[in-house]
Amino acid sequence: MPNRSGTIKSMKLYQHVERVERELQAQGLKDSEPLDPAALESLDQLHYHGRSAVLEAIEHLELKPESRVLDVGSGLGGPARVIASETGCQVTAVELQNDLNHLAASLTQRCGLDGRIEHRRADILTADLPTHAFDALVSWLTFLHIPERETLLSRCFRRLRPGGRIWVEDFFARRALSEEESGLLANEVFCQRLDSLDDYRASIEEARFQDIDFRDMTESWGEFVGSRLEAFREDRSRFAGIHGEAAFLALEAFYSVMDRLFSSGALGGLRWSASRPTE
Repeated sequence: MPNRSGTIKSMKLYQHVERVERELQAQGLKDSEPLDPAALESLDQLHYHGRSAVLEAIEHLELKPESRVLDVGSGLGGPARVIASETGCQVTAVELQNDLNHLAASLTQRCGLDGRIEHRRADILTADLPTHAFDALVSWLTFLHIPERETLLSRCFRRLRPGGRIWVEDFFARRALSEEESGLLANEVFCQRLDSLDDYRASIEEARFQDIDFRDMTESWGEFVGSRLEAFREDRSRFAGIHGEAAFLALEAFYSVMDRLFSSGALGGLRWSASRPTE
């Protein structure tokens, strides 16, 4: 297995993971108390537009109680819990980072959803997952961490049943990047692959997906990261009081980099969907 889990911790969003539990404690919620998945939205959704983005995926993929869903790069389990709680379906949540996966499983149990969600710590490129088994595959801002895109798409294709559908949110290059911008992406965002839209589409087509739909999310995500940075800075006193100044500075640095990359016109946001042929 490639040792991506160690280097991905250079991404400050994935540091100080204990902040989730500290926030819950600050709200007066003890470790053993049950949780409402909706109450976790500000803590467990590490992608843009949080719960609403997941609800759009649910609608587009037409998920039902009998659906089987594979979540690639499931993080703290926020999207998986929204999907399971809203539809009643079964979700297999695969996450590379052990600390995120462990916390995700704990939160899922506290939400009473451990019967619908299986959390697995694994690398999606080598994970022992059944073929032709899933009705849908979802992934939020994970593909950018995996440079072996052709292999990744091939593995995703094999996991879907014929007629199954995929929904992915990812980054793309809007223009040629400067050396400094490339460095920020590699070192601060752990972005290991950034294609143009044309190159990205070509990779999806080579993987034999069909009904490919691209939606440019750049403007929406750019506004999101700008507002997020401003709100986070305004919350400095409260956040640092709970989590410490080091945790605040780490997250502020990451949020600042994302705002800069979108504002400069270098980075674009992409939401794409496709289906596996019925064969």
